[in-house]
Amino acid sequence: MKSIIEIKDVNLTLGEGAARVHVLKNIHLTICAGETVGLLGPSGSGKSTLLMTLAGLERPDSGDIIINGNNLCDLTEDRLATFRGRHVGIVFQSFLLIPTMTALENVATPLEIAGRDDAYARAKEELTSVGLGDRLSHYPAQLSGGEQQRVAIARALAPEPLIVIADEPTGNLDSETGAAITDLIFKQQKKKQTTLILVTHDPNLAARCGRRVMLKSGLIAADDAR
Repeated sequence: MKSIIEIKDVNLTLGEGAARVHVLKNIHLTICAGETVGLLGPSGSGKSTLLMTLAGLERPDSGDIIINGNNLCDLTEDRLATFRGRHVGIVFQSFLLIPTMTALENVATPLEIAGRDDAYARAKEELTSVGLGDRLSHYPAQLSGGEQQRVAIARALAPEPLIVIADEPTGNLDSETGAAITDLIFKQQKKKQTTLILVTHDPNLAARCGRRVMLKSGLIAADDAR
């Protein structure tokens, strides 16, 4: 399979002075198109930080992050934002929906910013695909936690990204709702053949991934693919 993500010798430190922490240490990782990868490890191991570097939301101190031939470390902030808007879908644990916008607007607005002429039609299509076709005009406060996460998944998938990254996507949900969201994530991944990388503490969610990468103290401690 063709590799779509190459992480080469990435190091990242966060904080200042005595509080400075070496969060990622010489990370090397290659991910192929269409793979499903679970990032596992104890709190503070660097999982979420690695995910944020893949999204271009954290810049490493050294190394390269190459997605589909584009080295994120070489892009300006504007070009990085454009690349992320078109090619990287992000699902957060806390949904991060805009409370003053309807479900439809939450999904359509990023598409409009990216210059899509069909933003609202595309948003409606994606919301219908995740089972919210009858909730388009509802605001986040009028939706359950599971429904809000479905909106977030629709927002991530609407630009038809190369990769989707998810940080504890079921972390704020009860077990039954979390299981339904897990099913939805993998159903949509299979349907669209998207590359999926997720951080999770949920063993059921991790078990659904085709590959599991374990981080410990900023290092890759284990990788199913090795």
